[in-house]
Amino acid sequence: MHAAVEDWKNGWIGLQLAVDPAEIEKLIELLLALKQDPDQHFHISSDYKSTGGIGDIEVFARHPSQPHNLFIGGLALAPGDEINAQ
Repeated sequence: MHAAVEDWKNGWIGLQLAVDPAEIEKLIELLLALKQDPDQHFHISSDYKSTGGIGDIEVFARHPSQPHNLFIGGLALAPGDEINAQ
């Protein structure tokens, strides 16, 4: 995996997470485990080999008392694809 923070210079940041194809099944397994046991959690952690960056991402099920402040979008469109409004 590879993670990077993008400073949008407007008070917001972007987080990029690149997953190797071989890691996708493990990520799916861990997310399914969270679905089965919402009290569980897992970490995506750095190897700490560079001079700085993202050290750790903790993934857990949102508690009902926590507000929603992100959403999941769809896949990227290929060049020339169009959005079909329904």
